[in-house]
Amino acid sequence: MALDGVVPFPPDFAARYRRLGYWQDRTLDQVFSDLFAEHRDRIALISDGAEITYGALGERASALAGALYESGLRPLDRVVLHLPNGPEFIYLYFALQKIGVVPILALAPHRRLEIDHFVRLAGAVAYFGTDPELAAQVRAANSCLAHVVMLDELKQMSGRHAPSLDIDPDDPCALLLSGGTTGIPKLIPRTHNDYLYNTRAAAAVQEITPESCQLSVLPLAHNMPLACPGVQGFLMAGARIVVGTSTKAPDVFELIERHRVTHVAGVPALYIRWMADPAAGKHDLGSVRLLQSGGQRLQPEVRKRMAETFPNAFVQENFGMSEGTLFFVRPDDPEEVRLETVGRPVSPDDEVRITDEDGREVPDGEVGELTVRGPYTLRGYYRAAEYNVRQFTPDGFYRSGDLMRRHPSGSYLVEGRIKDLVNRGGEKISAEEVENLILTHPAVRNVACIPLPDPVLGERMCACVIPHEGRTLTLVELSAYLTEMGIAKFKLPERLELMDDFPLSTFGKVSKKSLVERLRASGSTASTG
Repeated sequence: MALDGVVPFPPDFAARYRRLGYWQDRTLDQVFSDLFAEHRDRIALISDGAEITYGALGERASALAGALYESGLRPLDRVVLHLPNGPEFIYLYFALQKIGVVPILALAPHRRLEIDHFVRLAGAVAYFGTDPELAAQVRAANSCLAHVVMLDELKQMSGRHAPSLDIDPDDPCALLLSGGTTGIPKLIPRTHNDYLYNTRAAAAVQEITPESCQLSVLPLAHNMPLACPGVQGFLMAGARIVVGTSTKAPDVFELIERHRVTHVAGVPALYIRWMADPAAGKHDLGSVRLLQSGGQRLQPEVRKRMAETFPNAFVQENFGMSEGTLFFVRPDDPEEVRLETVGRPVSPDDEVRITDEDGREVPDGEVGELTVRGPYTLRGYYRAAEYNVRQFTPDGFYRSGDLMRRHPSGSYLVEGRIKDLVNRGGEKISAEEVENLILTHPAVRNVACIPLPDPVLGERMCACVIPHEGRTLTLVELSAYLTEMGIAKFKLPERLELMDDFPLSTFGKVSKKSLVERLRASGSTASTG
């Protein structure tokens, strides 16, 4: 039974991926239930000082799965998982896998606007969250939503073991979120077969052993901390995961020292903040062997400071996407490759093309769009047929919108992006989504949201606004208006510039490049409010 709206891998490619061993026709539940039993007495999770064994993790997930099945959830039902970091997120994730229910992995900062969209698009039947007011609003607006479960209620749920169900490994195990380049994020179907391979391939370049310990402070709903290799990868190795709820440097360093953390996954904005904190010199960080960095480009000077703060760690930059293909640098790469590139793909069957505007491959060393195809890269967004025609080539390559060039070593360098995104500390914000909301403000005649450089976050969003004649607007007023509309806080513009007109391109479109240059030339960095 296939899920309507999911674009399957073509049969000949699926057969090839099976023949090569990438796809093993096992579900997440089959793989992890075996691991929970095999490592029953080993520590799997550490959270708020509590140690949770593999056996306890499996038993809790099984009891929760039984309760959810008794409540009426069935295979291929879609539900919104909107929880912060913590054991309950992980219990629920594996419980849903046990009964074949497909979680939509919303981020904790998402509000009514985004949650409403996910529920409507997917026909979600349940919502798991922490905000009763938000849940009530979403439920009132969506008749398909039969179940609303708050975190405190989730902690108390328990039932008999769920029945053994026939789950197809080619069905989705989760719906991840895209960067949202054309409004609110698209949904990315990841199948059991491709997502398990995704994790195995990422784990293979991180030298994880049963004695390894990863600190997880990034939101677990993100692809990297969940499966690249993340929670899935460390559990596959019988290792430990310290689940953190704070990204403050003193808290992070204390956890690293106390639990002898060996692996940390973060984004450059976090590493910059941590290294600038006086707490960096007050803790023993010598246990850390690997620092994984993704989400935005890691500058060489930042990499150098990371190596000084964590003297025994290999700084591993990676480039990845929830849609699939992952690039990692390796410890044995030459220094030039480690310092300048994001490495090379993790699978020998990741097919990478760097193409021009007409879809033709460019010569090595020239900049073009990253287009990819492979055993863990999607073939289409969920229920987005018209959009898929634009984003995928006729032969199934995904047009990523990222600009890259190939290094002589065979690794790749990121050179920017085609997509209209603001990359705020690794969070990809759709300029179009925010612009569409700002345009509804009665004082706004036109708007263009642009990225401006930031030494810590990489980029911050600036809203350039042409107000209606006789009207004005402040940043405080704009933020309050957008907040009332239900947008996630991290998407709010952090600077407002009022203008009389916008520079136009030769095609008559607003030239955002010229806007960025204009504001940079002005030398103004303060927010207008």
